[in-house]
Amino acid sequence: MNPSSRGEVSGVQAQRGLPRTSSRAQQPSALRKYLRMPKGIVTMLLLGLMLVAALHPSDRAGVVNVIAAVVTASAIDVAHALIRRNRRVFPDGGIVTGLIVGLVLSGTASWSVAALTAAIAVLSKHLIKVRRKPIFNPAAFALLFTLLVFHTGQSWWGDLADVPVILLPLLVLAGYIITSKVNKFPQVLTFLGTYFLLLTLAAAFHLGNAAFTPGDAMRVPIVNAALFFGFFMLSDPPTTPGNYGDQVMFAVLVAVVSVVVYLVFGGLSYLLIGLLVGNAWKAIISRRGRVLAS
Repeated sequence: MNPSSRGEVSGVQAQRGLPRTSSRAQQPSALRKYLRMPKGIVTMLLLGLMLVAALHPSDRAGVVNVIAAVVTASAIDVAHALIRRNRRVFPDGGIVTGLIVGLVLSGTASWSVAALTAAIAVLSKHLIKVRRKPIFNPAAFALLFTLLVFHTGQSWWGDLADVPVILLPLLVLAGYIITSKVNKFPQVLTFLGTYFLLLTLAAAFHLGNAAFTPGDAMRVPIVNAALFFGFFMLSDPPTTPGNYGDQVMFAVLVAVVSVVVYLVFGGLSYLLIGLLVGNAWKAIISRRGRVLAS
């Protein structure tokens, strides 16, 4: 079609009251693009879980921690992007990290603790890395660090353990959506299968410290924490393998380490320890692969 023909079509459209087509109008906005990306989707899912969890009065205080963590993580991400003169300054990673930190920390923790934990998380992402990729899951690293150093409380209230169990399918549905988007089904399903199998065997053979029983990890609220962990922390693309075979090995390692730590020490830090060990293993095999390729 020549220019004059396009002008005639536009004129006809104007006479008939039809809107003129525009390439700019057809392009999705930046917000729509973000919401279609995995980080945008996980942001919306985590916000949804936060709203559902906040239905329980004891968890509403955690919303303040979420806000403090998200603002702090986002501010550091933006500052880092400006210092590095990056074109992309939108803190999508900081938002997700802040949400996870806020949804894991107890609502009884002060907002300053949430902000500090989020700051450590984002700084670890930018400082502890190999070839521009973080080694450790930022949220897991910071949550374990502040737990060991400052004895911060962790309730994992974003896993919907405090609301009626009839709402648990919402957590599973959210987890299914994000796992599908990041292509981590082998990893997540292998972890959950191995994790629950090992705990079942431990309970059957009466293994573990007398202060807690392996069966406890199969009940609410610990089972909810494992699901939240598997769907939203274990599936982090930058710190986990992409190859299906490596995903399976990674998941088995995380599950085994997590269960062993739980049986020996108890608490809720065992999931974080298992993930960080898996992250380190992933960094090692990635480095070996590059060395062999060279």
